[in-house]
Amino acid sequence: SPSLPPHDPWLSGYAISYYYFGFLLVAMLARLAGTAGSVAFNLGLSLVFALSAVGAYGVLYDLRTEDGRRKTEDGRRKTEGRGLWTALLAPFFTLIVSNLGGLLHLLHGKGVFWRQAADGGRVSAVWRWLDIGRYAQPPTGELFPHWWWWQASRVVQDFDFNWANKGDVIDEFPFFSYLLGDLHPHVLAMPFAFVMIALTLNLFFGGADGELRWPPLRVAPRYLALAAVLLGGMAFLNTWDFPFYVALFAGAYILRRQVVDSGRPSAWKAGRDFMAVAFALGFGGIFLYLPFYLGFSSQAGGLLPNHLYVTRGVYLWLMFAPLLLPVLGYLVWKARRPGFDFRLGLKVTAALVAVLYALALVVTGLIAVLPAFARLDPRAMIAPDAFLASQAAPGFWPLILEGLRRRLTVPGTLLTVGALLVLTLGWLWPRREPQPDQESDASGRFVLLLVLLGALLVLVPEFVYLRDMFAYRINTIFKFYYLAWLLWALAAAYAVARLWEKQGWLFRGSVVLVLALSLLYPAMGLWSRTHGFRPDIWTLDGAAYLARFNPDEYAAMEWLAEAPLGVVAEAVGGSYSGFARMATHSGQPTVLGWEFHEMQWRGGTKEMGNRKADMRRLYCAPSWPEARDIIALYDIRYIVVGSLERSAYTPSDECPAGLSEAKFARNLPVAFQQGGVTIYQTTSGR
Repeated sequence: SPSLPPHDPWLSGYAISYYYFGFLLVAMLARLAGTAGSVAFNLGLSLVFALSAVGAYGVLYDLRTEDGRRKTEDGRRKTEGRGLWTALLAPFFTLIVSNLGGLLHLLHGKGVFWRQAADGGRVSAVWRWLDIGRYAQPPTGELFPHWWWWQASRVVQDFDFNWANKGDVIDEFPFFSYLLGDLHPHVLAMPFAFVMIALTLNLFFGGADGELRWPPLRVAPRYLALAAVLLGGMAFLNTWDFPFYVALFAGAYILRRQVVDSGRPSAWKAGRDFMAVAFALGFGGIFLYLPFYLGFSSQAGGLLPNHLYVTRGVYLWLMFAPLLLPVLGYLVWKARRPGFDFRLGLKVTAALVAVLYALALVVTGLIAVLPAFARLDPRAMIAPDAFLASQAAPGFWPLILEGLRRRLTVPGTLLTVGALLVLTLGWLWPRREPQPDQESDASGRFVLLLVLLGALLVLVPEFVYLRDMFAYRINTIFKFYYLAWLLWALAAAYAVARLWEKQGWLFRGSVVLVLALSLLYPAMGLWSRTHGFRPDIWTLDGAAYLARFNPDEYAAMEWLAEAPLGVVAEAVGGSYSGFARMATHSGQPTVLGWEFHEMQWRGGTKEMGNRKADMRRLYCAPSWPEARDIIALYDIRYIVVGSLERSAYTPSDECPAGLSEAKFARNLPVAFQQGGVTIYQTTSGR
């Protein structure tokens, strides 16, 4: 792109409507190094993995080093080396440890819990009860079918009013992302997430102490400014992360003041300081990156109440068991030490749940009364019915009552998260004065803050979720759970490092067992994705398969990549297919790429207009004047005619004569031709 924001390669004439800072950083490195995009993609993925490993290691190393500090006889602080090797647990838990999807797949593939029915088919009460994607169907006999590893990122399921499965909910975890090669913002933001956690840890350890006169905060102004720059960058990298890291930073500040002031501040003062820090960072972070927000639009459209989509406990434990087990073990061990206030933790947890449920009820009521505002917006008249229809609910009261019933009969997630909250809040906010050993346990208190934020990330989607075009929690769970994984992975690594020598065989054996089960997925997934570790297919070039299997198309892409900037016309088709391949591999903007993805990024079809139909007319209409008008309308410079165009525009009701290439050959010069691929160049786009 000649300027910023970069052009959208799948929607010519528009800039990218996405949080693209991570892409920009990788692209800058690729341009400076003179590296092709198809190679830079894989190098970028490797770089992000490595930086994330280093970042996670650094955070746990600092935590363990603080644990090793002790006072000498002269009152000075001395550090004992504790973190060098145990800190390796952080990248291990964060990037390698996986959910129990591998175990689930192995049991299903081996036919465990299936039996022969009277009609000859196979049935299973266990797999029907789980009702997870392909695992609800009988095994085919093939242990590793195509893309079997995908299902592990979809173990959470949502069900409508009639218990009909809404479809898979995205619950990616880091190893899956790298196995897939998913260089998306949630992955690109990972190294910077650990930078933010490290910055917050430094604040908590006292590295930011100072005076800020307005608001009256005890933090160095330059440190707050640095935090605003980094936090604002998180919004540019992966917007969903921004508010949660603001909350983490503000929470660490409150805990820091609690330690320094040697006591628990009043709830009012703590709330005031929390909001002051959050406002300063939130406002500063947005202001510093204001140009990004001016051109940004999203499908997210506010909050919706969640009554029916209650995460079953079995799904939560399939997803997080390798992290939850050591974390809960650590919390139980810590709760047995002086200073823990169980009653306070229980009261605050109950209050949090009550507030979230009240919020769900309030939002439900607001949706129910929307027709009263139909004069302001006609869509308000149909909003309640659309909301109920999306969940197959007959009315608001049945919806609320069914939600209550599910929370009582499927309480696993609420009980698990409630236990985490009680055990963390009872220690983070004790009624008593700090015990003599609490200052030396600063690392443990920070880890409790990580656990607390992770628990809130899991709890909130049980009551509200973000409104988007999918009408259920598919994206909310994805973003919230992914961040919870990063926080809990650090906490789990710390828990194992801290308790390994303190606990007996029960803790050690349980941790080893659950970790062994979680490593089934990486082992089998790597074997499948590398086709049995075959070195003959290994390459860093993500476009090498095109050069091997479709050299004519590859040559056309290479030519376009070096050609002057201009709009490309090519066949329009569905997502996760070969369509939009010229724009994808050359960087030239096409009239329309994957339509459904553009709908998600922009929250509707307004910008796309009639582009799909116009591309069909361009290729199908035998009339040159009609084609010329479309070329002028979209300022098209290059028209691609290849195998995909010929297969997409065959004779049909919408394309009676099929693809009409003759009009291009008669009126336009050929800019590129090889085999069955021709690129015509117009006088537009100059």
